[in-house]
Amino acid sequence: MDSRFTRVDPPQTSALPIAEPGYPLIYAAAFATLIFALLEISALAILGLIATFFIIYFFRDPERYIPEMENAAVSPADGRVVQAEVVEENPFIDGTCLKIGIFMTIFNVHVNRVPCSGQVENSVYKPGKFLSASREAASTHNEQQAIILESEKGQKIGFVQIAGLIARRIICHIQPGDKVLRGARFGMVCFGSRLDVYLPADTSLNVAKGDKVKAGHSIIGYLP
Repeated sequence: MDSRFTRVDPPQTSALPIAEPGYPLIYAAAFATLIFALLEISALAILGLIATFFIIYFFRDPERYIPEMENAAVSPADGRVVQAEVVEENPFIDGTCLKIGIFMTIFNVHVNRVPCSGQVENSVYKPGKFLSASREAASTHNEQQAIILESEKGQKIGFVQIAGLIARRIICHIQPGDKVLRGARFGMVCFGSRLDVYLPADTSLNVAKGDKVKAGHSIIGYLP
């Protein structure tokens, strides 16, 4: 199904866009590399340089063009679909829902984007474990930050940032009462993680387990 695309965030002004949470780590790694180089500790200087470039790569924040199709729900994360099925119950939305789980490795872009336009109703933080985010148990047991919003058509939508095996920081910039646009940036989870999306059960699924998706760009389903 064809769709036009648009941009919902202000255009990036940098040739190499970096997510804001990455700058302190980049500066720290670059500073340590400089010190090792001045002290002529070659091995540590090389390791520091490699670490600096990897952190820049990890926190990259490329532009994304968002489908304009009215009923489209887009992926909130880059990664691989590890779950796409109807579930009878969940902690966030009442009743049966379509659940789509997306696993992000350390090599994926980790900036998260809103799957549907609407108004944020609730924000729920839950402490927990740090199991591998590719496992279904991570949805239940891992540290997570859930957002529940009401779409422009009054539908309840949930999307959950879930910490992974080595992730220790969940960043979420939206709060209850905020009006958000499909595809807009709303946060990130650092160093490997998972995003779960809960859509109405009669949503037309547009992805399958194993598919690779891009945040804000890939359509994961069409709302009823």
